[in-house]
Amino acid sequence: MRVGELSKRSGVPVPTIKYYLREGLLPAGVLTSPNQAHYDDEHLRRLRLVRALVDVGGLSIATVREVLAAVDTRDESMHTKLGAVQEAISQPGQVELDPLAVKDVQAFCDRNGAPEGFDVGSSSVTQMLAAALSAARSVGHHHFQEVLDPYLEGMRIIAKADLDYIAHRGARDDVIEAMVVGTLIGDAVLKAVRRLAHAQASRDAIGEGTA
Repeated sequence: MRVGELSKRSGVPVPTIKYYLREGLLPAGVLTSPNQAHYDDEHLRRLRLVRALVDVGGLSIATVREVLAAVDTRDESMHTKLGAVQEAISQPGQVELDPLAVKDVQAFCDRNGAPEGFDVGSSSVTQMLAAALSAARSVGHHHFQEVLDPYLEGMRIIAKADLDYIAHRGARDDVIEAMVVGTLIGDAVLKAVRRLAHAQASRDAIGEGTA
């Protein structure tokens, strides 16, 4: 397909595709003439992955480049590649971490199978968790870590559903693109469903119309 068809099928404007090509995020097409190149389904898959990382994940071009380098490393398992992408899309932000919150997260990780010598600061994901607990402590909720283990039990069910969602994707880029979209869109879905569950639990525990 030519670049116009690639744009039509992907939903990405031609100027953006050309920008991704210049930045090395998308491999060059096969030249069919001095001014024309041919693109195939592999380009379409990669373009959809880049779009997910940029538009859904909100990642910078430099970070996307790093993610793609990890994805394309031949001697790493898909599990490792998915982990690298999860790290990239998990940004803790500029939050001062409470040492006690970091200690709580470290203890949580240690009792739930973290490898020996694991450090909270070595992972964006665990730094996100420490930042959340730090925020809780800053507003007087010093025991929020007590819900982490029950949360984890529920999240294991959700994680299984996530993996089932991406499992039928055959190509590597399709799997990772589905994981990025599923994780980030899933975060918003989980927030809404959690609130619905809160309403049901409140009704069951307290009853309607009770002052």
